Amino acid sequence: MRGIFDTIGEKISDFFYREKTPEQMERDAQKMAERDQKDAARREVIRARNLAKHEKATTKAFAAIDAAEAREKSKTKDSTKQREIEILAKKKREELTESAAQEKRAISTSTASRLSYERRKGLYGYGFIAIWAIGVVFVFATPLIHSVVYSMSDTAFEQHRNEEGSYIVTGVQTTWNNFANFRHAFAGDPNFSVNLATTLAALLPQVSMILVFSLFVAVLLNQKFKGRTLMRAIFFFPVLIATGPVIMVINGALTASGAGGDAAQHSAMFQTDMVDEFLMFLGIHNVGEDFTNLIAGVTSDIFNLLWRSGIQILIFLSALQQIPTSAKEAASMEGATSWEFFWKITFPTISPMILANLIYTIIDTFSDSENLVMRQVLTFTTLGTEYFGQAAAFAWIYFGIIAIALAIVVAIVSRFIFYQVD
Repeated sequence: MRGIFDTIGEKISDFFYREKTPEQMERDAQKMAERDQKDAARREVIRARNLAKHEKATTKAFAAIDAAEAREKSKTKDSTKQREIEILAKKKREELTESAAQEKRAISTSTASRLSYERRKGLYGYGFIAIWAIGVVFVFATPLIHSVVYSMSDTAFEQHRNEEGSYIVTGVQTTWNNFANFRHAFAGDPNFSVNLATTLAALLPQVSMILVFSLFVAVLLNQKFKGRTLMRAIFFFPVLIATGPVIMVINGALTASGAGGDAAQHSAMFQTDMVDEFLMFLGIHNVGEDFTNLIAGVTSDIFNLLWRSGIQILIFLSALQQIPTSAKEAASMEGATSWEFFWKITFPTISPMILANLIYTIIDTFSDSENLVMRQVLTFTTLGTEYFGQAAAFAWIYFGIIAIALAIVVAIVSRFIFYQVD
């Protein structure tokens, strides 16, 4: 048996490591020489392109120095100051000449086989985007196209008779209806406009409360105290278990067999109706029924608020940790209080993340299956194939309104965002 394995091993070794003939060795050497020649030509092209870019950047830098010198000299007629400006500009030119020469030598002596840092960063970005693009093409492209077709058509089951004589469903048949589904959304359906207005009206208080709560919790979790890691996990835990049945049980929405009563009992654990008592405790009386209802509506489901704030808390916490401790030390030395440090240092620094959380929260609120518009769209999809077109049209109208709302919000809020430039 051992001799058989030895023989097999020798055959495999002979196959991979068999001695080449002189003609084969000559062909391999020729191929290697051609490949080296192509690599050298490619490196020379890259080197020439980099030198051209370097020359262009150097020329532009010299022109900027000349323009700055002329601009500064035009502001004064004092010969002494003009001479100082000339000396400073000359020093800058000498420094630029020296650095440009060093960079030119580095480019000339480089093998040009490695990518630049900026190019590598760009390729990394394209790589991450490619993952998303592949997912969109293979997962979302087909349903998206079907949704567009359904929104502009009358839909019905497409049936065919099989060999046994019975009908089987083979797809959905579409018939162009000249945008009748879109007209029906506003002119024919009595509930869509009302549901849309109600959803839009509830957007501002919901988004504001989530952002304020998330920022408040993130600031608390950013402090140093025992059990900080556990508290962070607790606040992010709802995101990990955010499944439909769980949130429905908490909200008391499961009314199926054997689940309705228990769901209502469990949901009561996470709800509070103490707005009136709390306002009276604070000594606030007769504030008006509308104000009380507003506060009660926003805070009636504390667990839901926490459930929707996990991602925002995490983003805010990450932004707060990017603020250097030296900034707070400098502010303390200047006599700034914690309140002043928050509004003058912390808030401007994390303002880009405020915008990111605002966009995320708006989209998350609009796409919530519990709001009236989404509930109506999802209900239509369960009524039958003939309602697919209406559901798709309602969804596209809703999508367009979301896009417009986001564009308006981003255009307004972006004016107040502080972007730190290194």
